[in-house]
Amino acid sequence: MTDATADNSPAGPLNSSEYARRLKKRHDAEWRFRAYGLGAIFIGLAFLVTLLWTIVSEGAPAFLQSEIRLNVTFDKAEIDPTGTGNIEDIMKADYAVMVRQALREQLANVGNDRAARAAAHRLLSSGADLQAREIVLKDRTAIGQKREIWLIADGDVDSFLKGSISRDTPEDRRRISNQQIAWIEKLQAEGRLKSRFNTTIFTRGASANPEMAGVGVAALGSFMMLVITVLLALPIGVAAAIYLEEFAPKNRFTDLIEVNINNLAAVPSIVFGILGLAVFINFFGLPRSAPVVGGLVLTLMSLPTIIIATRAALKAVPPSIRDAALGLGASKMQAIFHHVLPLAMPGILTGTILALAHALGETAPLLMIGMVAFVVDYPGGPLDPATALPVQIYMWSNLPERGFIARTSAAIMILLGFLLVMNALAIWLRTKFERRW
Repeated sequence: MTDATADNSPAGPLNSSEYARRLKKRHDAEWRFRAYGLGAIFIGLAFLVTLLWTIVSEGAPAFLQSEIRLNVTFDKAEIDPTGTGNIEDIMKADYAVMVRQALREQLANVGNDRAARAAAHRLLSSGADLQAREIVLKDRTAIGQKREIWLIADGDVDSFLKGSISRDTPEDRRRISNQQIAWIEKLQAEGRLKSRFNTTIFTRGASANPEMAGVGVAALGSFMMLVITVLLALPIGVAAAIYLEEFAPKNRFTDLIEVNINNLAAVPSIVFGILGLAVFINFFGLPRSAPVVGGLVLTLMSLPTIIIATRAALKAVPPSIRDAALGLGASKMQAIFHHVLPLAMPGILTGTILALAHALGETAPLLMIGMVAFVVDYPGGPLDPATALPVQIYMWSNLPERGFIARTSAAIMILLGFLLVMNALAIWLRTKFERRW
């Protein structure tokens, strides 16, 4: 029997007090290590909570927009002078005159002074006439009638109501005058100026005015690029992974391919943007700012991740599945496509969704292929000009108007929502179809 307190060191055996001291020292070191780990976790969570709180607190006001309720007369002589409902006449009509006239009638005390009229008109967004035109385009019976409609207020009015502009600031140092504040309070008292849910941010495209800017066009552009990426990257990536994992001979050439695929997964995304600019735009002549080019670039980015994930999923299938299929007379291709691939599909789908989520948030490669265009209208196809959600966020962050600060944070919240949905889908697929061997 050996003594529990014995020590093989030259110092000789340990007495009970020395043994207890060293044991306490080891326990203290273990406690400190756990404390460091917990501290690191709490610090990381604190940074994450601070980031999310900053984004949400800045972006939440963008989902509410100040609007003014006015009785607008849709002048038939201006909108449809020929009485034939000609679309060109409807589009060319001066709706700004109609909405401004309705605003002056509501305020009642504007007068004929040119400066006062201009100040009153600035209560409405410059896009209010577009809203009036859209009402006529949707409902031709509005022509010649007076209708009560909600029109978007100017961004300065919205900022004042949300507290970004203080009435305590001297008049010559703020963007809204005392007379305009009096009109705002009058409209509020009459229940004609309210903050309503902002649908514009989901339905419109780029605009120089923050109150009229939205992510609708950018979201459609991102959707088109993701569709193209899925259609190209998924079959190519899965086919390449199956060949490398199941059919390719093990030699120096295939080892070189595997090394390069792993390296491509770590290449900075801007390199793929330069490649897309040189090959797809300069060589093949595809249009700049087109979703098809963005989709091709994101396909190149996603392929290494999908190939690596697919190979890992194929390796996770037990060899007994292959052996059993081959033993029953199936060919190697039948064993792979009828047995191995279906069992590996949950892992393949999970890797693909994560690769697409990563591609959705990329900005640098899209900047290189010119997807920073000022796009107002929805693209009609993958060859039409468009932008993407990350690029729209980047563009808004560079604009000086205060209203775009909230728009930028709101767009980040929308993008994070898409990413959370995609990651949740990946987790659900893995949980639902995962097999444990």
